[in-house]
Amino acid sequence: MTNSRALCIVGAGAAGLWAAARTASFGVPTLLLEKTPRTGTKVLASGGTSCNLTTTLASGPASALFGKKGARFLRTALRVLSPMDVRERLHGLGVATVEAPLEKVFPASRRARDVRDALERWAREAGAEIRPNARLMELRPKNGRWSLGLETGEELLADDVILASGGKSYPRTGTTGDGYAWLESLGLELVPPVPALVALSSPAGWVHELAGIALENVRVHLTRGGKTIRRRARPVLFTHRGLSGPGVMDLSDAIARAKENGEDLPQLHLDLVPGSDREEVRRALRKIEARRGAPLLRRALAEGLAEPLPRRVVRAVLVQAGCGGGMRTNELTRPQRHLLVESLKGLTVPVDATLGFDRAEVTAGGLALSEVDPGTMAVRRYPGLFVCGELLDLAGPIGGLNFQAAFATAELAARAVSCG
Repeated sequence: MTNSRALCIVGAGAAGLWAAARTASFGVPTLLLEKTPRTGTKVLASGGTSCNLTTTLASGPASALFGKKGARFLRTALRVLSPMDVRERLHGLGVATVEAPLEKVFPASRRARDVRDALERWAREAGAEIRPNARLMELRPKNGRWSLGLETGEELLADDVILASGGKSYPRTGTTGDGYAWLESLGLELVPPVPALVALSSPAGWVHELAGIALENVRVHLTRGGKTIRRRARPVLFTHRGLSGPGVMDLSDAIARAKENGEDLPQLHLDLVPGSDREEVRRALRKIEARRGAPLLRRALAEGLAEPLPRRVVRAVLVQAGCGGGMRTNELTRPQRHLLVESLKGLTVPVDATLGFDRAEVTAGGLALSEVDPGTMAVRRYPGLFVCGELLDLAGPIGGLNFQAAFATAELAARAVSCG
C-alpha cells in the first residue's frame, strides 16, 4: 500500500515536534512519524524529568559552547531562533519558565511533561498528523520524491522529509541510532557516534572511596602530552564508579572519542582551588606551615586554604603529593610543597571509559556538518531531505544547549520546507 504526502517528519522528539508544529502552522500538510507509542519520551526523561529546555545565554555565547565547527554551523540557527525566542514561544504555549544556576532554564512547574504536552498540543492544533508506532525501515529517493518504507509494509511517498530521529544516547527512550543506517545508505558522511554528557569510570580505588563528595567550585582539565586540550569550570561529583557532574560530563566526549579511535586517553585533572593561582597557594601553605603546635597537615590543609576542601579529598591530594597522612605542618619540605601545590592545582584522576550510551544524555557524532546547508538544514546532495537535532554532528555541554540546538535547527528546516 502506498500513500502520498507533502511532508513526512521522522521522530517525534524535541526537534520533530517543533518542526511539525512550525510546518503545519505554515500550511504544509505534515505527517509526523514516531516509532514508539508516545511522543517526546526523551523530553519526558530529561533533566531528571524537570527538562532543562534552554539556556539563559545569548545566541553567540550559546553557540560558542559547541566548539568552533559547531558554532559556525549554528550561527544562523541561533540567530533565527534564540534561547529567548524559545522561552517566549513556550510562554505562549502556556509553559512559564524559570532560571536556575549554571545558565539553566526550566519550566516553572519543573515538570518535563508540561513541555512535551505543550509541544505536542501545538503541533496537533496547527494541523500536523502524528502517527505513533510507525517505525521507518527504509528511506530512498524515488522518481523525484522520497520513499519511506514502514515496518508494517506500508510505503509513503513524500515531497520532503525531515529526519529528527535523534542519536544513540539513552536508548530506552527510543533513540537507538536508526537514522545512521538511512544516512549511510545514501552514501552520506557520518562521524562515528560516541556517548557524550556521560559519567566516567575510574580504575582507582581511592576515587571510589570518595563517592558522594561533590565539589562545587572546581575546574576540570583534559591534557594530552602535557598540554590542555579541553577545560570546563563546573561542579564535579565522585561516584562509586568514578566521576560525574557537569564539569566531567561536559568533557566526556573527548574520552569516548579517544576510546573509539584507539588512542591514548587524555589525562583528567581537577583544579581544586581555581580561585587561587599557584603563588597564592604557596603563600597559603607557608602560613599553614608556620602554625603553632605543628598540627597534622591534613587537618590544617582542609581548613587553611582560601577554598576549604573536604578532608577525604585532602587525603587524596596528600597521597598524590607524596605526603604521609601523619605528616605535621612543620615537616613539609620544599619539594613536597611544590608537589602539593601541583596536586591542589591539578589533582590527576585516572579514568578509563565512559558509562556508555545507556547513561549518556546526548550523542556526539552523526551526520557530518559539511553535508548540510547551515542556513536551511537541507542535505546538500539530496533535494527535499533535511536533517535536524541530535542526528547532526553537534554536541553541546549540559545546560539546555542541546535542546536549544534541536529547536533552532528544526526551525530552519521547517522554514525551508515551507518556503519550498
